[in-house]
Amino acid sequence: MDGLPEDLSDFTQRPDADNDQRLYFVPYRWWKDAQVSMSGDSGSKKAVVYSASPGSSYAGPMKLINNIFSLDLVFNLRREEDSEQRENGGAGVSGRDYALVPGEMWVQALRWHSDSKVATKNGKSFSAAKDISDVYPLKLRLSVLREMNSLGVRICKKENTGELFKRACKIFSIESELLRIWDFSGQTTLFFTNEKNKFLKDCQRQSDHDIVLELQVYGLSDSVKCKDVKKDESSQNPDLANSSSSASVNGSMGNMNCNFTRTNSTEAGSLGLTGLQNLGNTCFMNSALQCLAHTPKLVDYFLGDYCREINHENPLGMDGEIALAFGDLLRKLWAPGASPVAPKLFKSKLARFAPQFSGYNQHDSQELLAFLLDGLHEDLNRVKCKPYVEAKDGDGRPDGEVADEYWLNHLARNDSIIVDGQYKSTLVCPVCKKVSVTFDPFMYLSLPLPSTTMRTMTLTVLNTSGNTKPSPYTITVPKYGKCDDLLQALGIACSLGADETLLVAEIYNNQIIRYLEEPADSLSLIRDDDRLVAYRLAKDTEKVPLVVFMHQRMEQYIHGKLISSWKAFGVPLVARLCESVNGSDIYNLYLKLLNPFRRPAEDATEDYDISEGTTTEEVTGIEGAKSPFVVGDVDPSKANGIVSVSDAELQFYLTDEKGIIKHSKLVMNEPVAVMGVSRPLHVLVCWPETQIEHYDTRLLSSLPEVFKSGFYAKKPQESVSLYKCLEAFLQEEPLGPEDMWYCPGCKKHCQAVKKLDLWRLPEILVIHLKRFSYSRFLKNKLETYVDFPIDNFELSPYIALRNGQSCNSYMLYAVSNHYGSMGGGHYTAFVHVSSVSSCQ
Repeated sequence: MDGLPEDLSDFTQRPDADNDQRLYFVPYRWWKDAQVSMSGDSGSKKAVVYSASPGSSYAGPMKLINNIFSLDLVFNLRREEDSEQRENGGAGVSGRDYALVPGEMWVQALRWHSDSKVATKNGKSFSAAKDISDVYPLKLRLSVLREMNSLGVRICKKENTGELFKRACKIFSIESELLRIWDFSGQTTLFFTNEKNKFLKDCQRQSDHDIVLELQVYGLSDSVKCKDVKKDESSQNPDLANSSSSASVNGSMGNMNCNFTRTNSTEAGSLGLTGLQNLGNTCFMNSALQCLAHTPKLVDYFLGDYCREINHENPLGMDGEIALAFGDLLRKLWAPGASPVAPKLFKSKLARFAPQFSGYNQHDSQELLAFLLDGLHEDLNRVKCKPYVEAKDGDGRPDGEVADEYWLNHLARNDSIIVDGQYKSTLVCPVCKKVSVTFDPFMYLSLPLPSTTMRTMTLTVLNTSGNTKPSPYTITVPKYGKCDDLLQALGIACSLGADETLLVAEIYNNQIIRYLEEPADSLSLIRDDDRLVAYRLAKDTEKVPLVVFMHQRMEQYIHGKLISSWKAFGVPLVARLCESVNGSDIYNLYLKLLNPFRRPAEDATEDYDISEGTTTEEVTGIEGAKSPFVVGDVDPSKANGIVSVSDAELQFYLTDEKGIIKHSKLVMNEPVAVMGVSRPLHVLVCWPETQIEHYDTRLLSSLPEVFKSGFYAKKPQESVSLYKCLEAFLQEEPLGPEDMWYCPGCKKHCQAVKKLDLWRLPEILVIHLKRFSYSRFLKNKLETYVDFPIDNFELSPYIALRNGQSCNSYMLYAVSNHYGSMGGGHYTAFVHVSSVSSCQ
């Protein structure tokens, strides 16, 4: 304190001591001892008494805990009407009473204590302070709450050094005993009178609702010295030691009164650092609750009078029960010195309105968070009667006009503390190119994780044009990617033309057991020991039915006696059919597909293994041969040398998809019934032994596995940035078959191309990383490492709305994290409080 000597007793002897204009904050008992001894009348100086309560209604420019990282100390001082009666009733016994006195009166009391050396009351001593460290300044920000006859007080950590702020937290903590401040200076009364302007001038008015007042604190340098007095008094008065008064939170109703109790001294940094007990697999719930309980805006709101905004008329809400249960839980978590809380009441309310969370099974934290945010919004929706709003398409209007229309319609039905963002959704019909633009609200962003763990896969590409041999290709795809990733990588590897497409199939026991046609199917469905082929087809024939050729050869073996039987061999061959075909068409199409496998006479004995080589040279076929596809009633023996007499010994049968049952034999000039595009025509070709030597059937029979372990070194997993996740979310993609869009132009459902763009961002942004992937056959957790910024997550480049706002930056303050796998794991929450990261 400037101007004070090392010995305070010397200060009382200075001539200018009686002109001290500062305001002093002292222990009430210390002050009353001096007043009674000097005047003999405890009521010689009237005081205005204020009782402290949690600060839910601070009206300054920054409301209660508006910045959770600074943890300002906030409380209210409510003016009591029976001040005189309380003063005459033995106040200050508990040690939780303080006095506010002007400088000249403090000097008089200090002189009295200095002269008497030791002040005595009820046989207990209270020593006067001797050194300068016992007087220190403390800045308070005050606001007037006229309707409550109260003052809002905020003590900022930034305006008071660390040690001074810590002392203030110990002095003004709202404990089990009621804290009172006795104003003997009369200055606070000016807040409620016409002389307010004069007082504001003296106290340096900072803003319309905020006044800075500097106090000189005396006698409280140790963690509140009157604690010792309180203990002594309690030992003499058992009733006092066992009693505990409660301070109800402003705005509480009925059973929502929350008593703030304290078991020991509370440090400033411990506010809000209260754990939630695990009731049994409730870590998913506790993790989400801790994140919400440390959201500054929600803390401010639920420590205030939120009950008046509960919407009991909303049929989409829960009659306010979820909001009340959450508000009660949040207040317990933010009570000074609180011990770990068991969220049993909240859990019961949750199970009642969301039966999927009943019991004690494991659940997804994000699903709980989504339900809770939606429930809080509907319970606290200020719109009592939601108007009917018809969504209209953009129809070529400017995006800004359409977006504002959608946003106003949204606000007409939704207005609560839970604020949404808005994104632009663009759908394009792949047939008529109709463009539909809508603007939809979002409560959170669910971002996909671009996989950085790669996987090598080997597939064999078969050309259906009859001019190239099968070729294996090894490609690299994301480990947790989709079939679309495989098709794109393979198309690049085999130089797929713009007029071509690939049909991928899995081969097992010389038959096709499934087609990989869904682009959204996960690659995790493909095992390393699977064998895949990709048929190269013309794109303009996609609506033409398929024909699948399967092969059998005669084999003989001895089982007691010589037995002959047909056995399947080779990879099925696939091609497109015409709308009407006969046996001759089928026959010639098969020979066309066999052309790359035909052995020249000089290479009849050459061995070739497709699993060991990657030869892609073209085979031009027999010299002098023309197009092998013969249409119409043509004698196969005269088909320009394509069909020889020996080839005619091949037998063709219609069969089932497994090639087991021979339905009927194909006759060359008789028509063949085609079932349609959705059902391929399956044909079984029986090879006599005399034909095997003319074709290199090992090209058909040797398929490499998708991946052979030990061939490739495992690469370390790379990280992906949060920005890459956002870009993956915003990129253009086709809708899946389960999300078909009804095109108003075509008048039918189609797999439209969808593109999302961020338009408006909420004040608090919730991001969900889609680590859990689900498919028809399995579920998996993605272990991709996501690198995210903490202080400056800048989203301006991703905002489609250009309204001149240059900064759309966010700071990370909470993380709900999952450890383990899909089979079992544990949720934790990391929240940023002051300069400490806490794990609950």
